[in-house]
Amino acid sequence: MNAAKSSTRAQAGEAKPHKLMGDAQFKGRAPGTKPTTTKGGQSAFFSCWDLHAYYGESYIVQGVSFDIREGEIVALLGRNGAGKTSTLRTIARVDSPALKHGEIWLDHKPLHEMQAHAASRYGIGLVPEDRRIIQGLSVEENLKLAQIAPPHGWSIDRIYELFPRLGERRRQEGTTLSGGEQQMLAIGRALARDVKLLLLDEPYEGLAPVIVKEIEKTLEQIKGLGMTTVIVEQNAIAALHLADRAIILDMGQVVFDGVSQEVLDNAELRQQYLAI
Repeated sequence: MNAAKSSTRAQAGEAKPHKLMGDAQFKGRAPGTKPTTTKGGQSAFFSCWDLHAYYGESYIVQGVSFDIREGEIVALLGRNGAGKTSTLRTIARVDSPALKHGEIWLDHKPLHEMQAHAASRYGIGLVPEDRRIIQGLSVEENLKLAQIAPPHGWSIDRIYELFPRLGERRRQEGTTLSGGEQQMLAIGRALARDVKLLLLDEPYEGLAPVIVKEIEKTLEQIKGLGMTTVIVEQNAIAALHLADRAIILDMGQVVFDGVSQEVLDNAELRQQYLAI
């Protein structure tokens, strides 16, 4: 019977789905082809389908799927331990967590077939929670190092226009900056590359309210430039006001995908999944 079905499919000209990572382990949806449209019917600039990722034996990302239109800002939200940072790291193709199954597409390119350095070259710009400022290098040296190899993004002068404080401290060692200034440097370093998808992990973490306002203004400017962005943030209300859409994770799975205003207007939803 299986042979007959295969023959029928071949005669009908049906494309045979290609094997995904981890097919033997999972029974979830396996698309086999790159996504073409979002729920709104527009072309998907970025899509991830049925992602399953592990830290060692710990199963963290459990079938996450969503897509993003070009120029859209998405807030990826959830309680502590919901899998937000892990999903972001999986998209960025860092070694940990390890992607065992699923597909990640950016502008028609299969990121799931790439390692982190190749994904970065193709346009993934990850700003990690710990910022990863390089010790012993000045602000400007940190920025120049990001441009040591193509493709280049913003010029250093343009980054200083966005962050005048960095320009004032261009010769200061990056690790001696304040927390807010280090966050500016981390974002500036990402923009120094040719970024197609900006991934921001907890950009407001540990910052004083007045500095949070500064970072918010910067992200509003980036939004105005139409840069496609995913923001993970515990300050969910701030992220929701910035974002066009919200995706909420719970236990490594998507439990909500819709417009940000819907989450702001739904107190029951916020209490259930965000505890706010």
